[in-house]
Order: sequence, then C-alpha cells, then structure tokens
Amino acid sequence: MKHIVLGLTAWLFTLSCGLSQSATQPASTTLPRIAIAGLGIESSTFSPAITTEEAFHARYGPEVFNAYPFMMPVSPLRKQAMWLPTIVGKSLPGGAVTREAYESLVNKTLDSLKKYGPYDGLYFDIHGAMSVVGLDDPEGDFLARIRKVIGYKTLVSTSMDLHGNVSWRLAQNSDLITCYRMAPHEDAMQTKERAVVNLLDRIKSGKGKPAYKAWIPVPILLPGEKTSTRIEPGKSLYKQVEPLADHREGIVDAAIWIGYAWADEPRNHAVVMVTGDDKAKVTETAEKLALDFWNVRNQFDFVAPTGTLEKSLSDAFASKKHPFFISDTGDNPTAGGAGDVTWTLTQLLARPEFKKADGPSLIYASIPDPELVKKAMTAGVGGQVDGVAGARVDSRFAPPVRLKGTVESIVKGDKDAEVEVVVKVGSVHVIVTQKRKPYHKEIDFTRLGLKPRDADIVVVKIGYLEPELYAMQQGWIMALTPGGVNQDLARLPFKRIKRPIFPFDKDMATPNLSAQMVPLSGEK
Repeated sequence: MKHIVLGLTAWLFTLSCGLSQSATQPASTTLPRIAIAGLGIESSTFSPAITTEEAFHARYGPEVFNAYPFMMPVSPLRKQAMWLPTIVGKSLPGGAVTREAYESLVNKTLDSLKKYGPYDGLYFDIHGAMSVVGLDDPEGDFLARIRKVIGYKTLVSTSMDLHGNVSWRLAQNSDLITCYRMAPHEDAMQTKERAVVNLLDRIKSGKGKPAYKAWIPVPILLPGEKTSTRIEPGKSLYKQVEPLADHREGIVDAAIWIGYAWADEPRNHAVVMVTGDDKAKVTETAEKLALDFWNVRNQFDFVAPTGTLEKSLSDAFASKKHPFFISDTGDNPTAGGAGDVTWTLTQLLARPEFKKADGPSLIYASIPDPELVKKAMTAGVGGQVDGVAGARVDSRFAPPVRLKGTVESIVKGDKDAEVEVVVKVGSVHVIVTQKRKPYHKEIDFTRLGLKPRDADIVVVKIGYLEPELYAMQQGWIMALTPGGVNQDLARLPFKRIKRPIFPFDKDMATPNLSAQMVPLSGEK
C-alpha cells in the first residue's frame, strides 16, 4: 500500500510541477530533468547502537523540497529544471545502519528512479560517513547501483559533509563533487546550493562532465574537534579553497574532506578532490591543497581547552562568569555516540556540590530513557519521580543512573526526542528524552522552561559547540569522557584503516601526494 501511495504522490507532484511551470513561463521541452536523492548519517562502528530505517525521517516526492530553502517554489532555481525528487533521508548520527534499513531505503530510491526517468542530471545529497552492517563504502555502493538505473549520460552532482569519506568508487561515479568548507557547518545549505548550481550550469551550457577529476588520499585521520575551521590551521587551510575553486578558469570545484574518525573502514581518511576542464590547473590545485594539508598536520589541536571531567568541573567552579559550558565529548550524539552513556551524569550526581537544591545550578542535556519518561508523565509536572535512566544501549562504562527528583516540565512533539522531561535532582536539571536528541540551540532549552544563560554550568553531549551555544558560553572546556566517539583515537580498537596514517604513525615518511586522475563516470 505504501508503494502505491508514494507512486500516486509522485505522479501528482510531476503533474502539478508541469502545471505550475506552464503558468509562470512559456511551455518548453528543453527544461532539464533532474532527480534528487540521498541518505545521510555519521555512523560510529565503535558504538553498540544500531540505526534503523525510521531514524532517517525519509522525505518522499515533493516533501523533499522542504529540505532545501533554495528550492522553494519562489526560488529561481526551482524554475530552471523539471525536478523529480525521489527520497532524501537524514538521520541523527548514531551506530551502524542495519543492512535491512539500508536495502529498504536504497531499493525505494531505485524503484522511484526507474519510474520517472530519463534524467539529464541527479543531485546526490549525502553525508559520506554512513556505516552499514556487513557492507563497506555504502555511499559508493548506493551511487553505483543508481548508475545502473540512470546510466552514465546523466550528470551526477554530489554534495557532502567535510567529515564524509570519498572512496575511489564514489569519486568515479560522481561527475561533480563538493563538500562543506566550514566546521561547524554554517555553510551547509550554501554547499548544497552550489552543488545544484554547478549541475545546472554544466547541463544548460552543454559543457557536460568536467574533463578531469583529481583525487588525492591524504593519510590523516583526525576528529572534527581538532580540525575546526574556527581556529588555525583549519581556518587558513580552508580559506584557500574558495579562491582556488570558484575564481579560477578551468576549475569547477575544489574540496578538502577531513574524513570520519569513528568508523573502522579502509576509506576513512582525508581526501582532496578537484574537478575542472584544465588538466594542469586541476592537478596543480589538488596537489597544493593536499601538500598544504599534510604540512600542517602537527598543528591541529582541540578547538577548546580539554581535560578530565574532574578538571572540567574545577574550572567551572572557579569561573566567575556564567554560563560555563562543559562538552561531554565521548558520547556525543552529533558524532555517532549512542547518547545514553551514563558515566558523566553518574559522576555529577555523586558530587556533594550538587546534592542540595540551592547548590550550583547545572543543566545536563541529555539522557534518553523511555521508561523514565513514562514515569515522569505519570507523576506530572510538580510530581516526584524515582527511577533509573540511560545505559539501555551502551552500558560499557556505567550502569543506568538513578534519578530521584521533581518533574519540572514535560514537552511533547520534538522530531527527534518525541517527549522531553526535566527532572530536578538536587541542583541538577536533568533532561530526559524518549529518544536521543542533541541540544545545540537556545530554544532547545527554553522550550522546556530552562534558562541556560542563567545557569552556572551547562553540560551538553556534544563536541565543539554549535554557533548558538558558542555565542552563549562565558567559559568552555571539552571533557574527555568515555563513549563510542572517544576523542582519544588511540584508545579505540582500529583494525582496518589503511596504515601508516597520522597521528597513529607519527614518524611515517612523507606520502605520495600526487594527483590521481579519476576516470570519467562510465569509463575504466
């Protein structure tokens, strides 16, 4: 039944798309036909969590447009093509995706593409760090299977997170490819729009596939918290990209991928890629960026002060300015952590400073536990709740933590959390969610009745602070805590990454950073 509904929705959308275009411009048979598809997630293979299909919150047919502000009906881009969206799914980072979920979403995409082809172009919107149980390089596999449906005359423009991984297979099957140039990813939508604009330009101009694609694997594997573009050397390294990519004749795009540090696959490492029509400039640009990246490898460091949880709390107590933020980095759900590791919260609730209601005010965001949420809803706002929370998925570092306190608020309707409750235990306001959720905007707190700007300490399960939290903090430290995205990569049981690689092999010889020319899609 679902396939019938999806098919009807897509047919109605195609019809309405044609009608709306004929009402705003002369009828034309020359508008390019462009499909939209993609799946995005960061998946830690060091977390026991698994990701199922529902986590992707997949959009189908015309719903896909809602993911792209630059593709709204009033946008000039919307009128430049006959857009045929299939499926776009984006999941919170988490554990490896089940093979069943992956196959289901991929096959639904392929079925849709088969129905509404042929296509002049495909916008392929992915993250690039998806892990699937029993399958290496899922994004490369996905695009290779798409190619079997749409063929190789169709131009494919791929956009990615800079923490994604670019395998040779993904590079070969993409004609145009780019990634974010900022971390935190404040340029996410600009990047996606650039990928679409480049695709339209190559189709409408008749230039077609760029003649050259240079791919250089750079043997570096570092976490995003050490490669932020807020600070050096990432700041200067990435500042080079725009002038080289967007303002040089013969270059279509240039990009630097940091790669994803918390999955154990051979493709997990940094990559530089440049596309264009001038072989010499494409090669020169790629080799310059790769060498510059390699030369600053020893300068990368954490974007904020770091320390143990004990040191982090000592710094917070000593600070005269508030709020003081502590990043609980090891179980960061925005990087692939399970989100329910209780180690840090257990330590906090055991501290004598927080035992009394009038102690230092601390907000903890967050711990998922549907059973505790159910108890809190039964007790109601103002009622007392007593139960355990967390460690349902990842109990390697601490068992479920006991929460005995007052229910301060209950809020329903969040896309990720579904239900959020605040339980006050001593002077700690613990946010408990039905499903895991990262807290990275001020409204995430204020909608629950919390005032993070007035708190003494705010502890968030996150790595580097997202822009709103960063602007709010009056002090900040990243606590090096345990979890599936442990910042101390050497402590993780890597077995399959390509060695030698920095920083695991700090004394390795300078690698060959010559450009490798990737065959055009469809060629060998």
